[in-house]
Amino acid sequence: MPTLAIVGAGPGMGLAIARTFGGRGFDVALIARTREKLETLVERLGQEGIKAAAFPADILDRASLTDALDAATARFGGIDVLEYSPAPHSPVPGFTLAAPSQVTVDNLQLQIEYSFYGAVTVAQAVLPAMREAGAGTLLFTTGGGSVDPVPMLGNVNAAQAALRNWVINLNKELAGSGVYAGHVAINVWIGGGGPEGSPTATPEQIAPLYWDLHENRDRSEAIFNKTA
Repeated sequence: MPTLAIVGAGPGMGLAIARTFGGRGFDVALIARTREKLETLVERLGQEGIKAAAFPADILDRASLTDALDAATARFGGIDVLEYSPAPHSPVPGFTLAAPSQVTVDNLQLQIEYSFYGAVTVAQAVLPAMREAGAGTLLFTTGGGSVDPVPMLGNVNAAQAALRNWVINLNKELAGSGVYAGHVAINVWIGGGGPEGSPTATPEQIAPLYWDLHENRDRSEAIFNKTA
């Protein structure tokens, strides 16, 4: 069985992506901070006939992140697809939003640690084996502000734009290797909750885009837009 590892797994996008791949024969490794929440997802997927397992780790603890992916590799025999989409959690000291003129080294640093350095860490953990096998998919998720920035998210958008740049460049480097890297920018409020009139979409509407990128590998980036 091929294996999908989801870093930042939760009951929204993570679960929808797990179902999308799991329904097509993938086992699923779920990685996030809280074991109890992960075990709930494992149980739900199991009831749907999808084999899944929980591997707790904190995005901001790079050693634990690498250990979790190593454990997932040992459990399932390898990782064929990795998807990275951590959702901000709180409370985290220093994790605040800042407009561009209010961005400081301090309030940007944690965003970079979370959005960018975590992504680099997971890629380094799985990429050598993928390159050796000549096959594999790396998918990284940001908000639409990584492409078209929003003033209230000045520090978040800057960090995610760095991730976007790196992923697109990584895919260029990997051309011809059998390994593919793709970036997904979600330019809607997932499940609602945004400002009145903002475009929204459900995780179930967005998740098929990840399968499309994995299967077709015809672009380094996909932007999910939906009319309000």
